[in-house]
Amino acid sequence: MTDTSVFPDPTYKATVLAPLFEGVKTHYAGHMAAINKAHLVMLTETGILTPEDGAKIAQALAQIDAELDVPSLTYTGEHEDYFFVVEAALKERLGDLGGMLHTARSRNDMDHTLFKLALQSRAAQMLEQMESLTTALIAKAEAEAETPIVAYTHGQPAQPTTFGHYLGAIIEVLIRDMARLSAAAEGLDHCPMGAAAITTSGFPIDRARMADLLGFDGPLINSYGCIASVDYVTGLYSAIKLVFVHLGRVVQDMAFWSSFEVGQLYVPNALVQISSIMPQKRNPVPIEHMRHLASVTAGRCDMIVNTMHNTPFTDMNDSEGEVQQAGYAAFESGGRVLDLLTAFLPACRINEKNVRRNTDAACITITELADTLVRDEGLSFRQAHEIAAGTARAVISEGKPLGKGFVEFFAVFNAATRRDTRLTEADFADATSAETFIARRDRPGGPAPAALAAALETYASDVQRLRAEFTHRNTRREEAAQRLDTAFQALLES
Repeated sequence: MTDTSVFPDPTYKATVLAPLFEGVKTHYAGHMAAINKAHLVMLTETGILTPEDGAKIAQALAQIDAELDVPSLTYTGEHEDYFFVVEAALKERLGDLGGMLHTARSRNDMDHTLFKLALQSRAAQMLEQMESLTTALIAKAEAEAETPIVAYTHGQPAQPTTFGHYLGAIIEVLIRDMARLSAAAEGLDHCPMGAAAITTSGFPIDRARMADLLGFDGPLINSYGCIASVDYVTGLYSAIKLVFVHLGRVVQDMAFWSSFEVGQLYVPNALVQISSIMPQKRNPVPIEHMRHLASVTAGRCDMIVNTMHNTPFTDMNDSEGEVQQAGYAAFESGGRVLDLLTAFLPACRINEKNVRRNTDAACITITELADTLVRDEGLSFRQAHEIAAGTARAVISEGKPLGKGFVEFFAVFNAATRRDTRLTEADFADATSAETFIARRDRPGGPAPAALAAALETYASDVQRLRAEFTHRNTRREEAAQRLDTAFQALLES
């Protein structure tokens, strides 16, 4: 028991208890009120409390909710924490009856229920932001389905594709990330209430009813696990981290694409800043903000997960109060990335002139020339590859676009095969055009218009399915709030 004659130590009060109290005021007071109401309804329905006593406690709780100005409260040390502030207010109104509300529960099961409730709304908001981003990218991919770009591998120009095709790859990852985060959010959907300190209670409590009134899918079964297993924390923040690790790679591409030397991505004036001294500068600084915010978010997720490392499998402050609150910053910084990227990418456009310049300079359509030689000239791919490589070297040496290099190709082909090619100059120009390259990549998942359209249709369907999951969870919680309000009002009026 706490020795109230010396509690709290001034330093302990200033460094631990007061900050925790402020955190409860900011994040948990409303959720605690909901738990108090739900627990009271359950105690009365199960007969643990008489209807008369239940009604008295309900009336006192309603008075406290109406009269207690939570934001203005200051931690004095008179009560250990906010829970005891509310309990003291009940006792002030009801005497010993005020202490009956805590029958068959503990701050342990209450805390983890509070934490889950606080995370539920944050996870739901992040999923909505991810859905908005994904939907915006699908629309952008549809609009840019035929816009050519240079695809890079190992930092070098590789092959032509389309902006829509590139965005499709991002969309696929986002959908998988949404599915991972949604699965992690399901870990928040099982209620710890009824676990009490760690082994449940000797009273005939109804754990399912508590879960229902608070909007959970059901109770978390093992009472020890309700208090000790914090995988709802580690699983959630691990899933969030992956979102921003993956988006950070896309943001880095945007930085590379928008550089002067590459010039593939044009960032509109509304999303650039100027230099205070260099008149020519157009700095796409939102890219830098998204990059550092994505990294900060991933780091914040690591901080929370790593705090759980080597902690005991039991009730512990390492997974509670201050740690939980520190994690909320990941939602704030991550949400900024999602919102900014949702505005940024759709607003940008591809500089097709620079794409054409880089396509020609780097001979990125040369793979299709090799494929054409296999199909039309009957060569092995290795021989065709060597001829194509020799052609690329020759035209680069001459400083001319690949499509204008029929003479160089003719010479290389003749030297390699000891015969003339069957390709005409028009055939060669067609085989080395970006449009032909893209059009012939019409296998599932390729950049050709029909293949990309089929993929985008699948993505839209996947997003609708995930949206149905989110809506189901949100609707269940909204309906539960209504049921709790109805049940509590019935107690008040009894």
